[in-house]
This record gives sequence, C-alpha cells and structure tokens, in this order.
Amino acid sequence: IPARLQYGAGLRLSELTRLRVKDVDLQRGSVTVRKGKGDKDRISVLPKSLLRSMRNHVKEVRALWKKDRENNRPGIYIPGALGRKHAQAAKEFSWFYFFPASHESLDKSTGLHRRHHLHGSVYNGAIKKAAKKAGIDKKVTSHALRHSFATHLLEGGTDLRKIQDLMGHEEISTTEIYLHVATGLHGLGVSSPLDDLDE
Repeated sequence: IPARLQYGAGLRLSELTRLRVKDVDLQRGSVTVRKGKGDKDRISVLPKSLLRSMRNHVKEVRALWKKDRENNRPGIYIPGALGRKHAQAAKEFSWFYFFPASHESLDKSTGLHRRHHLHGSVYNGAIKKAAKKAGIDKKVTSHALRHSFATHLLEGGTDLRKIQDLMGHEEISTTEIYLHVATGLHGLGVSSPLDDLDE
C-alpha cells in the first residue's frame, strides 16, 4: 500500500512515512500533508482504487494500536509544544502513524521505547527489491514514484498550477521541470492534429 499511495498522491518519502491516521480521509478521498516542505500543510488526492485496501489497512493498524494500549505502551511521538499541550494525544488512535513500524525503538529525545513510523530506509529497500524482482534495470527510488505522479498528471492534461498545489511546490518553476520529461504516447509530449480529425 505505501508505494501505491506515494505514487497515487505524489507524496515525498517523509510525508508518506509520517502520515497519521487522522490525515487520511477515506470518505472525502483526500490525504492531508502536515508540515510538508517549507513547513506548509496541503491536501492531495487519495486514489479511489486504494479505498478498499486502505480500509483493510486501517483495521490492521487499529489492531496494532489496541495491542499497544493493552500493553500500556507510552504512545507515539508528537513533536514540540503540541506534544506537551496534548500529552494524551500520543495514545489516541487518530494520532497513530498510518504506516507504523513493526517494532518499537528508542526515542532518544525522551529515553522511552515507543512505536515509530515506518523507517524510510526500510521502505526504500522494499522499493529496490520490488524493482529488481520486476526486472527494472534502472536505479529506482521511492522519489521516482512522486515524479511519476506529476509527469503522468501533466501527460493526462492536468493544469500545471494544480500539479504545483498537489506537489506542494512553492515556485511554479519547480513544477515546470516536468514539462521537459512529460512525453505522452508519442515521445514528444504532443499529438498530431490529424489524429483529432474524423476519418
């Protein structure tokens, strides 16, 4: 699910791994990125094709959260003043990581053993393994999924400004880079006007 969501919503690696349950809205079909690059929030699309598997995933995550609560674990990390102000939120399901780590690890800032989010290196390792299994000979990283999201939207006719918003780019010039890689079906990024005429 993580790779499909990263591609389907155009998320950065850190945005994907740090998603909280409350930031994935299955009813509205949206993903809210909190404090993305530039410390800004934004909303991206949640692919309809993922809804069923995402609902099942939420059930699995809830079971893990319940297990942590039954074992009286300290709860997940909530940063800075927010964590001090809402200390109990660390134990609430809505704040639980959407992609939690399978094991607890040491939180160096508090000295507590707690559950963190899926680690980026573990996720990237899985991406590389899947690419190798699929016979892809190029270097593949999770960031390629984000680039593919923008490129495929552009090739599909989505407005550049909308892509800028979805990607969380501060400057349109960053988004314009995709104009050079979007090629469409013919490899040139355009279709011949003859193809639009009736035969």
